[in-house]
Amino acid sequence: MLVVGLDLAGVETRPSGLCILKGMKVETKLLYSDEEIIQKIEKLKPKIIAIDAPLSLPPGRKSIEEITDVHLRECDRDLLKRGIKFFPITLGPMKNLTERGIKLKKFLKDKGFKVIEVYPGGAQDVWDIPRKQRGLKKLMHGLKKIGIKGLKRDMSDHELDAATCALIGKQYLDGNAEVLGTIDNGIVMPKLE
Repeated sequence: MLVVGLDLAGVETRPSGLCILKGMKVETKLLYSDEEIIQKIEKLKPKIIAIDAPLSLPPGRKSIEEITDVHLRECDRDLLKRGIKFFPITLGPMKNLTERGIKLKKFLKDKGFKVIEVYPGGAQDVWDIPRKQRGLKKLMHGLKKIGIKGLKRDMSDHELDAATCALIGKQYLDGNAEVLGTIDNGIVMPKLE
């Protein structure tokens, strides 16, 4: 069973981390354009693609640019209830990431792929391992502690977050994850212990 985790950048000029997870062993790379990402995924034919990017809009919004007083989705409210910090998807640079994520999800789903939204920082909180802001070595150590193999010393924060995304995707397939909101308009998170 092959799972792809994608730490998507808001723009194609910045690197996106892509992780291929087989069992618990990872292989990662940095990609830039949507075309590169799509070509790699089409070649791999994964069982599921777990993307770190907002893949849906708040209820009632027709576009990310539409100005309303609704900024949170049901899944965002659930994260807040759990004390998990995140950037609201309707603010600043998150707008670009949301647009890119929604577009990529639609394309991949139209090609027949199963695509889920994940949040690596939130998952790292659930697993009680340090987020990248506390140091890449600490994050890598935490990922190794929960069983990820194949991590390399020179991996970027994007690659480590992509590995986290892939593990959430695997846990979802294994029945060890939960959906906050709905599968099409929510975030998949590891089950709370």
